[in-house]
Amino acid sequence: MKRALIVVDYQNDFVGGSLGFPAAAALEDPICEKIRQYKERGGDVIFTYDTHGEDYLQTQEGSRLPIVHCLKGTDGWQLYGRVNSLRDSDAPTFLKPAFGSMELAEYLMCRRYDEVELVGLVSSICVISNAILAKAALPECRVVVDAACTAGADKPLHEKALDVMQGLQIDVLNRG
Repeated sequence: MKRALIVVDYQNDFVGGSLGFPAAAALEDPICEKIRQYKERGGDVIFTYDTHGEDYLQTQEGSRLPIVHCLKGTDGWQLYGRVNSLRDSDAPTFLKPAFGSMELAEYLMCRRYDEVELVGLVSSICVISNAILAKAALPECRVVVDAACTAGADKPLHEKALDVMQGLQIDVLNRG
């Protein structure tokens, strides 16, 4: 079985930076364990980075969320904590200026995975966007989101995002 883990935007600004929230830091250990498991079993580990430029506040997203974050090359843009040290230098990495990455979807289509699992931040924005793109790119692939490895600052919206993903035939695991 060909499997991939996608670590979505587990970056400093979403954990302890300008858009950080307490539940995000608690994901570090479970995400690190997932990465280790995938590597041990020969699965691929893919990373996405929310990536903005100095013009962020002039973008559509910036006008709706006027909090500067994840400026390319800054400390806030880097992967958080031990997750950063677990990223291999040759790991597939996608810098995305928007919530979802079409480049990631195209990459997944070319690799024809049997299973794709997503973890990271933020559940109701970038995780759901990329999970839907993965399902669209690989309609017969099992797409999984581990609820124990994703979170959102808005808990009710987080739960709604998990509901929507389940409704789209994305398997949501460890929902407590």
